Parts: sequence; structure tokens; C-alpha cells
Amino acid sequence: MTSPSTLPPDTDASPLPGQDALLSTGQWNAFDRSLGHRSPPSRWLGWRLRLLVGAALLGCLGVFTLAYWLAGQAQMGATWRTTGNGKVELHLAHDSLLKSAQGKTLVGLSTEDRPMVPVDALTLQRSARWIIDDESSREYLATQKQLARLLGEPALHLHFDDGTMLELRPKPRGLAGLGLLFWLLCALALVVYSVAMAVVLSRPGRRNGVYAAMALCQAGNLIFIAIESTLNLAWSSSLVGWDLYCRLAFDLITGAAIVHATSVYPRRIPHAAAAIVTVWTLVTLLIALAAAGWLPGVWWWVQSVGALLGASSMVVLTWSHRLEPNPFALVLRRFGSIAVATWVLLSVAVAVADGQPGIQQNISIIGSMIWYVFFASLLLLIPFLSKSQQVMREFSLLAAITTVATSLDLLFVAAFSLGQVTSVTLALFVSLGLYVGARQWLLDRLMGSSVVTTERMFEQLYKIAREVEARPERTAPLLTRLLRELFEPLEIHVVDKLTTSSRVVTDGSTLVVPIPNMVNPHAAAPTMGSIVIRFAHRGRKVFTAEDARLTDRIFEQLRRAVAFDKAVEQGRTEERTRLAQDLHDDIGARLLTLMYKSPSPEMEDYIRHTLQDLKTLTRGLAAQNHHLADAAAEWKTDLVHRLDMAECELGWNASFDRNVPLGVVQWSALTRVLRELANNAIAHSRATRVDVTLTLQQDRLELVVRDNGVGKNPASWSHGLGLGGIRKRVKQLGGDVEWKEVAPQGIECRVLIQHFKPID
Repeated sequence: MTSPSTLPPDTDASPLPGQDALLSTGQWNAFDRSLGHRSPPSRWLGWRLRLLVGAALLGCLGVFTLAYWLAGQAQMGATWRTTGNGKVELHLAHDSLLKSAQGKTLVGLSTEDRPMVPVDALTLQRSARWIIDDESSREYLATQKQLARLLGEPALHLHFDDGTMLELRPKPRGLAGLGLLFWLLCALALVVYSVAMAVVLSRPGRRNGVYAAMALCQAGNLIFIAIESTLNLAWSSSLVGWDLYCRLAFDLITGAAIVHATSVYPRRIPHAAAAIVTVWTLVTLLIALAAAGWLPGVWWWVQSVGALLGASSMVVLTWSHRLEPNPFALVLRRFGSIAVATWVLLSVAVAVADGQPGIQQNISIIGSMIWYVFFASLLLLIPFLSKSQQVMREFSLLAAITTVATSLDLLFVAAFSLGQVTSVTLALFVSLGLYVGARQWLLDRLMGSSVVTTERMFEQLYKIAREVEARPERTAPLLTRLLRELFEPLEIHVVDKLTTSSRVVTDGSTLVVPIPNMVNPHAAAPTMGSIVIRFAHRGRKVFTAEDARLTDRIFEQLRRAVAFDKAVEQGRTEERTRLAQDLHDDIGARLLTLMYKSPSPEMEDYIRHTLQDLKTLTRGLAAQNHHLADAAAEWKTDLVHRLDMAECELGWNASFDRNVPLGVVQWSALTRVLRELANNAIAHSRATRVDVTLTLQQDRLELVVRDNGVGKNPASWSHGLGLGGIRKRVKQLGGDVEWKEVAPQGIECRVLIQHFKPID
């Protein structure tokens, strides 16, 4: 659980969008606190955990106490329904004494000591909260109080429209009589309550307190709806009146808390304090006037102010996102827009159905219950949005679509007088169309989509693995480049704070990724700092636990690639060393024997030069790398020996701006190119002079070999093993090779490597 907080201005060290920044430890500490750093487990092992467990037990105790109290309340053992003419009909009799009256219209109830209390369709309303007319609401409450007193009597008289009267003794309903819906709603209320307690205890503060206020109000609404689901004909005398004013207060407080929360999170807007004071003052005034009975049209006030507060929060979130492109503001705005739209749709349906008792009753009971369940699911989703799994997000979307479908169904019946089957079919068709069309769009906006293809990702990993292996100190910028391409963040920072694993903070706007030690993962410090990524996909995507796992998997594959390359290179090195040793011990020894037994001085001199070439070759195979200056000295010595035997003069000019190390592949390729060019000048051109120029300026390596032989028209040459080998080796180094004639005679070969990358 994280605390809703924003980055304080004095700790904002963010660079321009897309740039890297290195934060010091002090800056990171402030930055990490602003990210809502997770509470260490030790904090939860103390008083916080005890309080959370105590709060959960208290909530469970409250639910079970309520259940036992309701189970002891008297009931008549019958199910009633509203007829088309606004009367109350005995729909289903559970008590054997009422079987004979099933299907009759109930006129009223009385006892021996109390006069008859008339009943009608208004009596079957389960809550005064959804009665539009003030006079009807007062009449409903008065009737419920009278009926509650009657149900408290030992014997009850039921009067029907045909003049018959039945005497019934109300009995306690028992726990089994509460119904499955009661337990489901209480369970959801208990979950919402527990989450509110966990949020507050994880990081006490005003922002989390505002969230807790919303959650507790909605838990209270769910409890009242659960109680309403158990009603038979009348409320208990202990609860009459509480339902109306408590639920009015719950809805108004929730609206004010939403505006309060969005004004300070995810970015505090200018003049937030004034807006918060204004909203809470307005809501407090409305609650006081409604409780005192001085607010005419209270239902219209509550529904209108609720819609206004919801729309205001959407405007605030839009403003907040313009001030700081936090993707969490977009997510809240999308879900909030759905909630406000369905609230307005439900209000319109109830208003249109006014005067139609049966329809209005269905809307107020079914429609309002589904809306509150949907809103409660949103409250459960928001604190865990970045950590929630797909099933949680799908549940919220399905709850939203169910709310839309129910509201449309009831609106079609109320406004267009459609039949029940036609209305349900049309509502389901429209809602499923909305779900299919909007589901992927909503999830894409919530989760985002990767901009890097699989092929591109493997190509990037391959390149980075090579560069990390060559230059381990560049691990951080290389991984930063990869993550920038993967997530397209607005801000990315490199910090020297060590973390153990990737984690999502600040409710999904920020991802903290450890920089692994690719070269030596078993070192004392397995990580080399952290990368902080903020506002993915240009501030449109919320980071989730899937992103953290994806990043860890990518880095693990990169680490394995580096380790594999090191193992392969180690195998190559060992094999080259073995070959060099075999050549030295076997071929070298045999050549040395032949030299001592050579029949002529010329043969002895030839074998001596061959031994020198073999020594150069074996030394090159056995060495890990060669510095350019040392390699150039060996090349010059080798060419001098070769050209002297052919009575050919060598001109040598080498200049380097730095003495860089060469890898085995680079050294071997340049060595063989030089030897092949010298051999060609001797064997084919019959040159008497060969000039070699070798230069390295920054990353540009140039090798020029010129002779004064008889070679002409290089374009017409057939490229066999010799010239083909030269082209292949130069291409392997990332360069180009070109031959041309020079005046007055001779051939020049130019090898150019524009981006020569030495081994560091």
C-alpha cells in the first residue's frame, strides 16, 4: 500500500523529458520519500498490524451482531409485490395461515388495540432515499413507523380488498431468513471497510484519510442496502428514519471527498485549499438543512450536487494532468467519468419513472444497488491499481457495464413503456456493444502497449550485451536507453540508491528498476544503483506489476546473454591457447629441426623466417588483446623480413592519436590483410618498394598500402581467395576496401574503417 503523494518542488531534480539524470543519495532520499516508499515489513509487525487485525475483527463482530439482531426481528412470512394500479398484492405465502389469501390485495394492517394502517405501493419502497417527492417521503416514513409498532404486537390482523381478515402471529425470521444477498453485500462492505483501515494504517495522513472517508461511506451504504434486502413490509422501529439521512450524508460526503482527493492528488492544483473548504462547507450545509427538514426537494439537491461534484472532480483531474502528466490522473478521470455518467443515467431513470409505482420501485431497488456495488469495486481497485491482476480490472469493467445495462433497461421501461423482454434485450444489446467497443480501448489506455517489437527487443539486447561485456561501466546508460525505448517515459533518472528488485511506486506513475551487475552477479554488491522511470508512454500509461516483472525478465535475459558470451569467449580463448601451444610445441619444434639440418644457407634463412611468422601467429592466438602501437611494431618487423627476402624496400608511416587495445579478431584481421597485400606486391606486381601508412584519428582507422609494381586495372582483377579474404576481413571490421592505380605506376589499396571500436 502506498500513500498518495506528489513530488515536492524543492526535490524535483527531473531533467527535460527523455533525458537522463544522476541523483545523489540525498536527492534520492527525498525523492524516494515523495514516491510513497513502501513501509518496511517491521512496521507491520508492530502496532499497525495489531490495529488492522483489531479493526477487521471489530468489523466482523459488527456484521454478525447486525445479522443476529435482524434474525430476531418479527416477520409475517410472506412476499408482497406492487400491482399495476398501485396496490399491494400477496405474491407468495410462506406461512400456512396465509395460503388462502395468496394473490389477494392487501388493504391494511391492524391489531386489537391499534387501528388499521393502510398500505399501498409506496409502502413497498425499501428506502426513502430514492423517493423523489418530499411529501411522499414523509408519508413513507410515517407509515413505516406505524407498521413497525404493529409488527411488535403479538398478533396482527391483515385486511384484504375482498373484506376478509386474517390473524397472524409474526415470528422471528432466523439467520436463514436473511437471504444470500444480505451476506454478499455485508461481505463486500466488510472488504471495503478493511481496505480503508489498511490504507489509513499503512501511512496515516489527510490524503489517505479522505480515501478512508469515501470507503467507509460506501461501506455504510452497502450495509443499509443489505438491511433493505431483508425487509418484508416494514422497517424495524429502531432503524426507521436512519436510512434516509445516513445515506444522504454518505453520498454527499463521498462527493466532497472525491473533489478533495483530486484537488491534491496526483498533483495539487492551485487554490486547492479554497476549493476544499468551499466543497466541505457546501456539503455540511446541505446535510444540516436536510436533517432539519429545511431543504425542499432534497432528492433533487442530492442527485444534482452529487453529479456536480463528480463533474468537478473530472475537471480538476484534467487540470492536474496538464500541470503534471501523471497517468494516474487519466485513469481516475476515465473511471470517474463512467461513475458520473451512470449516476446521471440512474437519476434520470428514477425521475422519468416517478408516478409509475412498480417501475420506480424496481429502479430504486435494483438500479441503486448495482450502482453502489460498481462504485465500491472502483474504490477497491484504486489503491491496488498498479498491482491488480487482470481479473480485478475486468471485474470493474463488468460492474460498470452491468450498471449501464440495468439503468438502460429501467429507463426504457419508464420512458418508452417497452415490454420487459424487449427492454432487457435492447439494454443488453447496447451494453454489450459498449463493452466490446470500449473494453480494449480502456485497458489500452490503462495498461498501455509496448512500442518495442520482439525482433527489435532481441536486437537491442544483443547489442547491449556486447557493449556491456566490452565496457561494464556503461551498463547504466545502456539500460536507460533500452528502458526509454521500451516505456517512452517523460522522465528517467539514474540514482545511486541500491534496490533489490523492480517495484512500482506512487500508484503506478513511477517504476524503480535496479541496475544489475552484469559482469559479476555474485559480487558483494549485486546491483549498481537504480533507474527511476516516471510517466510512461508520455504520461498516458500506468506502470503495473506486469511491467516490473517484464523489466526483471529482460534484465535477467541480458545478464544471461553476457554470461553466455563470456563463457563462449572463454572457450575460444582456451581453444586458441591450446592451438598456439600445439603449434609451438609440434610444428615449431619440427621447423627448428629442419632449420638445423637445412642443406643450404638460403633454406635455413627461409625456415628461420617461417619460425618467426609462426612465433608471431602463436603469440597473437594466445594473447587476449594487443595494443595498437605494439601490434604496429610487430607488423613492421614482419613486413621488413618478408620484403627483404624479395629485395623490396619498405616505407613505413604510422600515427595514432591514442594507443588503443585491439581484440583478437581485430588483430588477426589486420595482420592477415597486411601480409596478403605485401605478398601480392611481391608475387604479382614484382614491386621494388612498398609504402604502408597506418593512421588512427578518433574512431577513424585508415590503412594505405602502395607499391611501384606493374599491376594495372584493379577493376578487372578476379577476386580469388586472396583478394576475397581481404574484403571479407575488412567487412568483418565494419570497413571498406578499395584498389586503384597510381602514377607513374603501381597499385594502391586503401582500407577505411569509419567507426573503429577498440576493446576497452
